[in-house]
Amino acid sequence: MDEERGPVPGLASRAPYFSRLSARSALYADLRVLLDTTCAPLSSVAYRSLVVDDNCLARRSAAARRKIWKELKARYILDAGRPLFAGFLQEWRRCRSEPERGLTAYVLLALHDRLVSDLGTRWLCPLLRRAPAELRVADVLGFLDQAATERAEVAAWSDHTRTAVAQKYAASVRDFGLARGTVRKVTVRPALHGAPVRLLVRALRLVGARPLALVGAPIFRLLALEGHEVIDALGELNRREALRFRMQGDVVELDIEAVA
Repeated sequence: MDEERGPVPGLASRAPYFSRLSARSALYADLRVLLDTTCAPLSSVAYRSLVVDDNCLARRSAAARRKIWKELKARYILDAGRPLFAGFLQEWRRCRSEPERGLTAYVLLALHDRLVSDLGTRWLCPLLRRAPAELRVADVLGFLDQAATERAEVAAWSDHTRTAVAQKYAASVRDFGLARGTVRKVTVRPALHGAPVRLLVRALRLVGARPLALVGAPIFRLLALEGHEVIDALGELNRREALRFRMQGDVVELDIEAVA
């Protein structure tokens, strides 16, 4: 199986860090255009045809179309035969606003990329919770420099690659709606939306998380939720009928499907 591998590399402790963001950012705008073209659950071959053959992303050359396809697929899976992407697509269709779509795409990127996952849960989360807090490329670079002492793949990156990853990550955070500003970026604490939370639940179930462990999973830090706040958030989403949740003692009932 791809991704070091397992169904959700962002939750796999042994998944490697990739420098996917060194050349370009998260390409969220291109993802939106592709999904606006069709929300049907397509195979990887069919998505590739939309990008490369039909040129739905309006690239000038065949080489540019092939390149953008390769980069989008590396970030977002783009294959309805893969459970994580299939779950994302279900939630994308249920999004009711642009901020909800941005957060849902961010969650997919993080679940598919261990580096983005760790940056989100370990580094970005405190800044989101203190929003507006300054988001500095130098601090992202510091995270990567520390990672280089623990991970051989990061140690092998050049200084140029680490700097590029840090810059593109900061730009991507803004693109997903988690920061604002251009030269000086400050964080924006995400509002509570159903789709990104449900996608996290889907991912945790894919890796076999039990209900009680699920509500305490640190991956919810991607959305700036910690500790008991996860339970509170699930309770609020239950009140909004975005999912069904009840917890009594150690018994957790959570249904993300039987909702509108």
